[in-house]
Amino acid sequence: MTIKLGVLISGSGTNLQAIIDRIADGSLDATIELVISSRADAYGLMRAEAAGIQTLTIEKNLYDEEFTADRVIAAELRYRGVDYVVMAGYMRMVHAPILEAFPNRVVNLHPALLPSFKGAHGIQDAYDYGVKVTGITVHFADDKYDCGPIIAQRAIAIEEGWSVDELEARIHEMEHDLLPEVLQLLAEDRVHVRENGTVEVAPRG
Repeated sequence: MTIKLGVLISGSGTNLQAIIDRIADGSLDATIELVISSRADAYGLMRAEAAGIQTLTIEKNLYDEEFTADRVIAAELRYRGVDYVVMAGYMRMVHAPILEAFPNRVVNLHPALLPSFKGAHGIQDAYDYGVKVTGITVHFADDKYDCGPIIAQRAIAIEEGWSVDELEARIHEMEHDLLPEVLQLLAEDRVHVRENGTVEVAPRG
C-alpha cells in the first residue's frame, strides 16, 4: 500500500531528499503530505518546496512550552491523514500529543548503534570514545530520548586515520539508504512491535 508521511526536520534535509528521491524513482510506496521544520532557516524547507510538498515552520519561541507546539503538530498531521511521522534530523524531542496520536508510528533516525551514544552528538561521541564500530539506528520513538523499539540498524567499521568528518559523511550515506528501506517495510506492513517492545520484521511474501 501507499503510506502517507509527515516529515519533521531541523536542518539541511538530506534524509528528506533521500525519501523524496525514492518516492520519485518508485522504490518507496509513499507520499509526503507535510514537512514541518523547527527552524525557519532549515534548507530542508527549500527541498520540500522544490518537490511541491507543503511545509510548516513551528519554532520554539512561538509557544510557551513544547507540549503546545506538539499539539499543533499532531493536529496538522492528523488533518492530512498521515500514517507515519518521520523524524529526519529533527533536533527536538516529541512529546505525548504526537506519540499518542501516532502510537508506534513515529519513526526516528539516530546516527549511532542504540542504546550506545544517545543524544544530539552520537557521531562525535562515538568517535571520541574510540569505538571501532558504530552505525545508525531506525526506531520507533517513545517518551524517552533515543529509546523505543528498534526497527533496523546498520554498522560501519571506523577505519584508522578517519577524521570525524569522514565518519559523518559515511554515516549519512548509510542513513540515506536505510531510512527509505525501513519506510518501504512499513508500506509493506512487515514491521510489527511485539508485546515485549521488540520489533519483528516479517519476510517478504
